[in-house]
Amino acid sequence: MPIPPEVTGEEIDADVRQELLSLPKGLAEDVARNLVMVAQLIDEEPEKAYEYSRIALRLASRVAAVREAAGFAAYATQKYSEALAEFRAARRMTGSVELWPVMADCERGLGRPERALAMAGEPEVQKLDKAGQVEMRLVAAGARRDMGQLDAAIVTLQSPELASSATHPWTARLRYAYADALLAAGREREAREWFAKALESDKDGSTDASDRLAELDGVEFVDAFDDSEDVEDVEDVDEAIDDAERDDQDDQDDEQDSDERDSDEPREDDKS
Repeated sequence: MPIPPEVTGEEIDADVRQELLSLPKGLAEDVARNLVMVAQLIDEEPEKAYEYSRIALRLASRVAAVREAAGFAAYATQKYSEALAEFRAARRMTGSVELWPVMADCERGLGRPERALAMAGEPEVQKLDKAGQVEMRLVAAGARRDMGQLDAAIVTLQSPELASSATHPWTARLRYAYADALLAAGREREAREWFAKALESDKDGSTDASDRLAELDGVEFVDAFDDSEDVEDVEDVDEAIDDAERDDQDDQDDEQDSDERDSDEPREDDKS
């Protein structure tokens, strides 16, 4: 697949670049450029990101960073079995538990929430940093909801991290998940409160908390870019313009006819 010439491969993280030093220089550069494309496309065009990840994987399947990138690209395209295999491979290579939450979420994606819950109780969770533990809590709550255990999902999300007034990168998502679970349980007043808290901490717009709040408040949004309405409006304007132009032309014709009649009638001087 084509890669823009401005993508050099130097854009990748230093840790990944370090891993690629085990490869011949030319090969390392090719792999790096493909990994950059994965990172650039994974949010907006995940299918293309996945294709670039497969190229990187063919070139350097023994590099943990490549297996991890391939896993995230597969995860983004809902290829959960493939993603799980890649994450497991990366974990075997590095011994890190960092991918444990997303591996559990792959189990959910495969329709195995009970396995995700089992992973939430494994010793690996205690080795995660705070962000990883919050992510694991989100996955476990999601698994509870998958199993129809809504009250248990709500309890799972209740934690010191949820109660804290401090704002962290994961705060908005945690509050949002709690609000969503409350709303599903019919606790609308509390849900509104937590959607508002999620919005307050959502500095980068990672959730649609504002829309959910508006829905609860009964606010309806009009799409200013609705194509069908735009077309109708344009047609109405065009029709009005045509009508006005026809009226003007009729008035001009009437005036011209009147002038012609006036010119044809004999003046009093001519009669005498």
